[in-house]
Amino acid sequence: MWCFPAQLRFLFHFLVIILNLGSIHGKYTAKIVEDPPPREIGIAGLFGPEDSIEERSFRMAIDRINLNKNILPDVKLVPKIGIISETDSFNTSRTVCNLAAEGIAAVFGPNTDEVTGIVHSVCDTLDLPHIKTHWDISNEPLKGINIHPNADLLAQALIDTIEDMDWNTFTIVYENTEGLIRLQEVLKKHQRVINVHGHAPVTIKQLPEDADYRPLFKEILQSSENHIVLDCRTDLILDVLRQAKEVKMMGDYQSYILTSLDAHTLDYSEFTSTRTNITSLRLVNPNSTVVQYALQDWASEEQRLGIRSHLTADSITVEAALIHDAVYLFAEALHMILGTEKDLDTQSLQCGTLSGDAQWSGEKWLHGFKLSNFMKLLDIEGMTGPMRFNSTTGSRTYFELEISEILPHLKKIGSWDPLNKIKYTRTRSEMYEDIVQAISNKTFIVTSRLGEPYLMLREEDGLEGNDRFRGYSIDLIDAISKDLGFKYRFELVPDGNYGSLNKQTKKWNGLIKELQDMRADLAICDLTITYERRTAVDFTMPFMTLGISILYSKPEKQEPDLFSFLSPLSLEVWIFMATAYLGVSILLFILARCTPNEWENPHPCEAEPEELENALNLNNCLWFSLGSVLAQGCDILPKITPSEWNAPHPCSPDPEELENKLNFNNLVWHNCGSLMQQGSDIAPQAVSTRLVAGMWWFFTLIMISSYTANLAAFLTKTGMETTISSVEDLAKQSKVKYGCLLGGSTGAFFSSSNDSLYQKMWSVMESTRPSVFVKTNAEGVDRVMKGKGSYAFFMESTSIEYQVERNCENLMQVGGLLDSKGYGIAMPFNSPYRTAISGSVLKLQESGGLRELKDKWWKVQGQEECVEGEQEDSQELGIANVGGVFVVLILGCSFAFFFALLEFLWNVRKVAVEEKLTLMEAFMVEVKFVLSCSENKPVRRRPESEMSNEMDTSFMQLNAKQ
Repeated sequence: MWCFPAQLRFLFHFLVIILNLGSIHGKYTAKIVEDPPPREIGIAGLFGPEDSIEERSFRMAIDRINLNKNILPDVKLVPKIGIISETDSFNTSRTVCNLAAEGIAAVFGPNTDEVTGIVHSVCDTLDLPHIKTHWDISNEPLKGINIHPNADLLAQALIDTIEDMDWNTFTIVYENTEGLIRLQEVLKKHQRVINVHGHAPVTIKQLPEDADYRPLFKEILQSSENHIVLDCRTDLILDVLRQAKEVKMMGDYQSYILTSLDAHTLDYSEFTSTRTNITSLRLVNPNSTVVQYALQDWASEEQRLGIRSHLTADSITVEAALIHDAVYLFAEALHMILGTEKDLDTQSLQCGTLSGDAQWSGEKWLHGFKLSNFMKLLDIEGMTGPMRFNSTTGSRTYFELEISEILPHLKKIGSWDPLNKIKYTRTRSEMYEDIVQAISNKTFIVTSRLGEPYLMLREEDGLEGNDRFRGYSIDLIDAISKDLGFKYRFELVPDGNYGSLNKQTKKWNGLIKELQDMRADLAICDLTITYERRTAVDFTMPFMTLGISILYSKPEKQEPDLFSFLSPLSLEVWIFMATAYLGVSILLFILARCTPNEWENPHPCEAEPEELENALNLNNCLWFSLGSVLAQGCDILPKITPSEWNAPHPCSPDPEELENKLNFNNLVWHNCGSLMQQGSDIAPQAVSTRLVAGMWWFFTLIMISSYTANLAAFLTKTGMETTISSVEDLAKQSKVKYGCLLGGSTGAFFSSSNDSLYQKMWSVMESTRPSVFVKTNAEGVDRVMKGKGSYAFFMESTSIEYQVERNCENLMQVGGLLDSKGYGIAMPFNSPYRTAISGSVLKLQESGGLRELKDKWWKVQGQEECVEGEQEDSQELGIANVGGVFVVLILGCSFAFFFALLEFLWNVRKVAVEEKLTLMEAFMVEVKFVLSCSENKPVRRRPESEMSNEMDTSFMQLNAKQ
C-alpha cells in the first residue's frame, strides 16, 4: 500500500470533488438547454400610484414562485400591472378590461373600497378569479377570494382582548365612517354587556379633520375615561399619541388598543418615558420561517438590482404580506389544476359594453370558476400565518394574531385565533413581576383626610413630608411599600371630604375627585367601598370589614333605691299578698274552730279535762301564716329511733304505754312541709286546716321563688334602662333624634336603600330641624356625648369601637350591624397597580399584620378592656344595694325593743302590786336582775300566811253558797 503525506491526500480528494461537480453541472446544463420554454400565464395586479411597496411585493412573490420549480415547474407567471385611481371607476374598469384582453388568469387588488366593486363586477362577468387583500365587511359569495382576515373575526379578536383586559368602559376614537363600521360588532357586544351587568356605555368620538386632536383628548380626560380604542390610519397614530401626551392622556393609568394591523411598523421611542399601556394586534409574525425566507429573498433580489433595502420583519406592512400570500395561494391552486388539465392556458377576453366598446360576446374564461374553488379549499401558511377559507363566501376564516405591548419596547404577550381565542405567552407570575418592577421605580402620591385613628397630625413643630402624620393609614401604606418597594408621599385632600357625587353637576368631590383628576395615585382612610364609588375609581380588596351601627350615650348611673328589695314585686302584688295573708289566716282560724281535731287537752295530766283548748286562735293563725311566708320552722322534728317514743302523759313517770307522734299522717304532713320549705311552731292537725295550710304553702313557695329570682337583678340595677336597643326602637320613637355624616357612605346607604324602615328614617333625618347631619365623625361623637341620651349617631362599627374604647363610661354601641361592607385603598379607574397592591394587602391579612395594626391604633395601652353594660350586672353588691334591708331590720328591732320595754314596765307594775313594792323599788329589782345576766329567774311566790287567809276566805264563801 502506498503511503502519501497528508497534504497530497487532501489535494487528491479535492480534485476528485471538482471533477464530479463538473460532470454534474454538464449534465444539468445539457438538460436545461434541452427543456422547452415554460408557458407564460399572466396575472394582473391593480395598484394605486402610491402603492409601491405592495407592487414590489407582488413582483417579488412572482419571481420567487418562478424560481421554485416545485410549485409551477412548467409555468412562468408574468406580472401585468395596472395603475388605477382610487376614485375613477370608469378608468379602472377600462384598465381591467384591457388586461383581460391581453389574457390573464386572475386579478389581484385593488386595496380600496371605492373601485373594488367595479373590478369585482368585471371579474364576475368574465369568470376571472378576483383576489382581494383588504378589509371587506361584505360576506357575499365571490368567484375569487379575500386574503384579508374576516371582518367579524377581527372584531371578535378585539372584543376578546377588551374583555380580557377588564375594560368595562372605554372610548372609541375613530377616523372615518369605515372605522366605525369595522367596530360595529364591538359596539353591539358592549351593548349586551350593559343590559346584563349594568356597565356604563361606550363613548364614541371622531377625530377632527383639522388635525388638532387636543380638545378631543381634553374632553376624554375630563370624563375620567382612561381606556381608548384608537382606529385610524397607521400614518396618523404617532401624531394622535403626541397630542394626547400634551394634554396628559399618556400617563400611568391610560391604556390604548390600536386596531391598525400595521401599528408595529412605527417608531415609538419618543414615548418610552411614559408608562402608558399601548396594545396592538399584528398579523405578521416576525419569527416565522416563511417571513424570514421571504425577506431574505427580497433583500437578495433588491441587492442584485442595486436597490438599497430597508425592509425588516418589523417594518413590513400587512398589505405587502397579504399580496405575497395571495400570489402563493393562486400558484398552489394553479399547481393543483395543472395536475389534471395540462392544456390550461389563458385567453383574450373582451368586456364589450362593460368598457364602453362593442357588444360583449358572452365569452368567459373556462378555468376561472374551477380555479376559484380550488383556492377556497386550500389550507396553507404564508407570511400572514396559516390560512383557511369559507368555501362559499371565500372569506378568510382562520388566522393568528399576535397581541403585543408596544411600550417600553415591542413585546409579544399572547396570541389569538378563532378556535383557541386568547393564549398568553407569559405566566401570571411574570405579569405580576412586571407590575412590581414598574411600581418599584415610582413614587406614589397618597391623598387622605384627617380622622382618628386613621390619620392624625403630630404635635411636634418643624416636621415635613410624611413625618407630619401618624396613624393607621400611614402605617398600612408603609407596610405595603416595604413589600412592593415603592416610595410614597402623603397629601391632605383640600376639601376634607371622602367623596360624593353631586346629582346635579355629576361631579365628584373629596378623595374621589383627587383620583379622577390624576392628582393622586392612592387614597386611603376610612373610605367605604360602595357601588357608586366603584363606578368612578378602583379599589383594592378590603383591608377592614365593618358595618353601620348606632353610637349612643350610656344612661347616667343613679344612686340605688334604699328599698329596691321591694322592686321585684309591684305594689299591686304586694297588696294582694297582704290581702291573701289576712284572708288565709282568718280562714284557718274559722276552720280550726269548726273541726274537732284542732281541740286538745290543755292539761296532759288530766285524763278527762273539763275544757279543751284550740291552739289555732287568731294570733297563732296570723303567726302561722307569717311563718309560712318567711319559710321558717316545723313542729315535727324526726329523731333517731327509739328516742321517737315518748310518754303520752308527762305527769306519769312510769307510763304503761309510749306514744310516737311520727304516725303516717304526721309523716306525710312533715314531708309536705319539708318539700314546701315551710313550718311553724303552731301546726294544723285537722285535714281541712292542713289543706288550707298546704295550698297556702304552695302559693308562698311560688311567690317567694319568683321574688328571689328577680331580687338579684333589681338589687344590682344602678342605672335606668336605655330606651333604645335596636334600630327598630330608634325608628319607633320621636324623642331621641338621630343622624349621620353628611355626604358619606352611611347617608348613601339610607338614601338608596329599598327597605321601608330605612327609607322612613332617611326622610325623618332630612326633615328634622335643626339638622341632624354633621360634617365630621368627631362632631357626631361630641353631639352624642353632649346630648345625654337625646341624640344617636349612625356610624361605622370600627369607628364606634374606637370611640367606645376611649369613652367607655359615656358611650356605647346599640344594636347590631345594619349592613356589611369594607374599607379599601382607592386608586384611579383601571389602575395597573391594583393587582399588586391588593396582593400585598392579602399578604398582610394572612400574616396577621392587619390585626396587629388595628390593635395598635384601637386599643388603649395599659387600659383594661371596656366592659359592656350586661357584664356590669354580675358585679358584687354594695351596701347601697341592700341598705334598705338593713333599714327594715333596724326598724323592726327598734319596734321590738320598744314593745319589750312596754312589756318590762308592765311586768314591773305587776311585781310592785304582787309584792307590795313601790314602782321604783320593783323597777330597780327587775333592772338588777336584767343586768346580772343570770340564766335562771326565781319564781316570786306570795307568803303562805296570805295564801292561807285567801283560802279560808274562799271556803267560807263556798259554805255560805251551799
